[in-house]
Amino acid sequence: MVVMYILTILGNCVILAIIMPKETFHKPMYLFLSMMAIIDLVASATTTPKILCIFWFDSKEIDFSACLVQLFLIHAFSMMESTILLAMAFDRYVAICHPLRYTSILTNSVIARIGVLAMIRGSCLMAPAPFLIRRLSYCQNNVISHTYCGHMAVVKIACTDTSINQVYGLTVALLVIGVDIICIAVSYCAIFRMVFRLSSREARRKALGTCGPHICVILISYIPALFSFFSHRFGHNIPLHVHIIFANLYILIPPMCNPMIYGARTKEIRRRIVVIFSSIRLN
Repeated sequence: MVVMYILTILGNCVILAIIMPKETFHKPMYLFLSMMAIIDLVASATTTPKILCIFWFDSKEIDFSACLVQLFLIHAFSMMESTILLAMAFDRYVAICHPLRYTSILTNSVIARIGVLAMIRGSCLMAPAPFLIRRLSYCQNNVISHTYCGHMAVVKIACTDTSINQVYGLTVALLVIGVDIICIAVSYCAIFRMVFRLSSREARRKALGTCGPHICVILISYIPALFSFFSHRFGHNIPLHVHIIFANLYILIPPMCNPMIYGARTKEIRRRIVVIFSSIRLN
């Protein structure tokens, strides 16, 4: 787990160090990628240090207020990342289906607005959660069966009626994960339809190649999230350790793998990494 956290920090910092200083990388796809790197760094910092303390020092206690802060940050930043993934799908749609209008549609001001919208969306949708959870009464044995304060994990230990919290959690999940997945699917249906109309096999390969990293990131981000979401509500027969494993994968894997996927699959980033390490070696 320590190695995963180190790789998360190094990978996302390298992505930011490559994209931010050079104007040649100030293009929509790379700016969205830098936003995602910042989100991954902050989201990891809210959970992984505490998880490491649990395993290293057996520090299993957390203050209730700190738990609510962690809960808010985890889910708010997950929503922000989902918004950026949707924006990246739109970026690929415009680049492939409307290439001549790409620069006029995805201007720097539009990208900045998308970034602000992602922050507002995640913060506003998650803002009621701490207040709804604080109003609940809790039993004496307040043990969360997870390594971090997830929304449903905290709600489940309450002794009072939690129907409002459950309806709220389901509504927010549908407004974020449900809406974003549908919009991403519609974007890729249009992309694939356009790509397979191309007469040249090389053109089809190149167009699909630009979508490859984004599709990989979507899969590793949404599959653990969807499993964790549905298993909390409907997977009553699923063993507890399976819940815990997928909840941790949902938090740990995407921030670590996102920079690796884009670094390995994006030619410009791969070349820049080689240049940086070559200059370090020569010095």
